[in-house]
Amino acid sequence: MSQDKNDQDSMSAEIAELEEVNHQPFTQRIGYYTKKSGPGWLQGAITLGGGSLAGALYLGVFMGYNMMWLQPLAMILGVIMLSAISYVTLSTGERPFQAIKTHVSPVLAWAWIIATLMANVVWCMPQFALGTAAIQQNLMDGEASSTASTVTICVGLLIVGLVINYFYESGNKGIKLFEIVLKILVGIVVLSFFGVAVALATSGALDYTSLFAGFIPNPSMLGAPAPTFAEAIAATGEFANFWSKEITSSQRDVMMTAFGTAVGINMTFLLPYSMLKKKWGKSHRSLAIFDLSIGLIVPFVLATACVVIAAASQFHAQFGDVLNEDGTVIESMSGAFADQANKRVAFEQGEAFATMSNEEKAAARDALPTADRQLAAMLAKRDNMNLAQSLEPLTGPRVAQDVFGIGVLGMAVSTIIILMLINGFTLCEMLSKPGHKGIHLLGTLIAGLGGFLGPLYFWANASSKAALAIPTSIIGGAMIPIAYFTFLLLMNSKSLLGEKGPQGGHKLKWNTLMMIATVIATAGSIWVLLGKGTPGKVGIGILAALFVLGLTGFLAKSKNKAEG
Repeated sequence: MSQDKNDQDSMSAEIAELEEVNHQPFTQRIGYYTKKSGPGWLQGAITLGGGSLAGALYLGVFMGYNMMWLQPLAMILGVIMLSAISYVTLSTGERPFQAIKTHVSPVLAWAWIIATLMANVVWCMPQFALGTAAIQQNLMDGEASSTASTVTICVGLLIVGLVINYFYESGNKGIKLFEIVLKILVGIVVLSFFGVAVALATSGALDYTSLFAGFIPNPSMLGAPAPTFAEAIAATGEFANFWSKEITSSQRDVMMTAFGTAVGINMTFLLPYSMLKKKWGKSHRSLAIFDLSIGLIVPFVLATACVVIAAASQFHAQFGDVLNEDGTVIESMSGAFADQANKRVAFEQGEAFATMSNEEKAAARDALPTADRQLAAMLAKRDNMNLAQSLEPLTGPRVAQDVFGIGVLGMAVSTIIILMLINGFTLCEMLSKPGHKGIHLLGTLIAGLGGFLGPLYFWANASSKAALAIPTSIIGGAMIPIAYFTFLLLMNSKSLLGEKGPQGGHKLKWNTLMMIATVIATAGSIWVLLGKGTPGKVGIGILAALFVLGLTGFLAKSKNKAEG
């Protein structure tokens, strides 16, 4: 009881301070806001995970510097929606899941929370796999993985996630400690990859003209291979059309990964509940926007830009790290090369490819013309170890592996911790037990165990564990429109916000920005799903049904409110 009284007194003092600070010039507010920041750093910790690494890595491999603008744009749109979510939450103090059920649509509420639960468990898997790979490949000199070492590492990651989340449930001091740990991890990630970019810059390996041009949005790049592939594609002769379509399709998945991992659907769930956990209210609205900017935008843009730069400078339209001078495949890249070359063989062989033995497929790959083999090598999936090895001439082998290992491990650990945290919030809301410590910790354990199984069973034999984040990112990106559309409706709910909501021109600005973000996110999801055949069409149908049912429910509730 005494602890609750102390927490209330502390929050009352903070609100009084904020009321005074909010009227000061922005330059004078920065120091106080920085000290009080927190939820934004949680967002930064989850967005700087395996998906961001994979998205940035393969964006550089496939597009070079041409898409430097994509991830910053995705983050800006995401922050617009997260700011709107924080505005609604802090203005009303309502728990979003209940608010959506009551004021918008139960269908959208359950779609949002179920999609979040699925994303938490599914996303934990590649984070455990990535953390395992960082330790075994980078920090342990590329030591061959074994079941025993994988189990040991996964147990360690699970324990770290559970212990840190236990701190979060132990009260205000625990929350502060939790946030400090996350800030340190995010800082390690940013510094590690920034160091990579500095090493490349000082070596003269960067094309600054192309690099800075890549920050200028160029939508024409969305539907065609990067210009730097043109010569290599033309050299394949009659198979040029196949390679053009293959590269375009792969680029589409990579772009959606990069876009979808900027702000995922589970981040839209984390933000409001982490703010409510800290007992933030209306006085914290300006602090919340600053918090998102310093804790989310800055680390994300810096880290992902550095990875794109490194990947583009070392791998884009290059095959020397995959093929030897005599045209044979470097052993460590044999699996990644085979994945790409088999697509070309399958296109030529047709239905017969399914009946070919592994030996016959290997012979067919060896028999491919040089131009096709080189193009397959250019598109081969690299991972964090390849990227580290590419820097060895600049930094030395030990430094290169350690820098990347620490950065990638920091990404994995911070994201595991936050995904487990979100799952705790999610389970509590689903069972209508907000703040229940036991249920919250059970939810964290469910996500952690799901991730634990990833590298042990589902992806034990994967050729590139960084690449495993691609399919999960596509799924997560396709779910984003559900959350964006839901909060767009919630912002316009008179029964929820009433006079607390934005008015006049302020409301018009909010709606314009939110509609732009929702339309772009929806268009991106549909664009990717259209390339996935029948499953993609089913996904589009589900999205359309949710939009219609949600809007219908919202209009019906608004009508009832007006009549009442």
